[in-house]
Amino acid sequence: MAWQPHITVATIVEDNGRFLMVEEHKAGRNVLNQPAGHLDPDETLIEAAIRETLEETGWDVEPSAVIGIYLYTAPSNGVTYQRVCFSANPLKHHPDRRLDDGIVGAKWLTRDELLEQREHWRSDLIIRCIDDYLAGNRFGLELIRPSL
Repeated sequence: MAWQPHITVATIVEDNGRFLMVEEHKAGRNVLNQPAGHLDPDETLIEAAIRETLEETGWDVEPSAVIGIYLYTAPSNGVTYQRVCFSANPLKHHPDRRLDDGIVGAKWLTRDELLEQREHWRSDLIIRCIDDYLAGNRFGLELIRPSL
């Protein structure tokens, strides 16, 4: 069996110290995550981040930087994920938009509020990405190169 990492994107959307988070139903419980998901065929990483954020939160966003690239192996299933995490500016909310299956809803939380809910994190990548964002990690979007 060939080992194959899963390519994912995530988006850090911050507004006045609060972060746009997704509450989703996974493995029989509700968990918190950034807007995130898998890269689709024929899609750029930036397009995936915009799409996933809209599908999971109802927010249009404009990516502004790359926060980091992370490898994470999920202890629950042994799958390795490569996450490209972007920061993005919120543009417009579509409150009546139907969200993806499994999504309970979107919520804005501070870092402290997230820490109080650690048992509900989908993974430790949540706080790692937020802390890298708060530390000022910003890499230009030109880091993401299109396919040849």
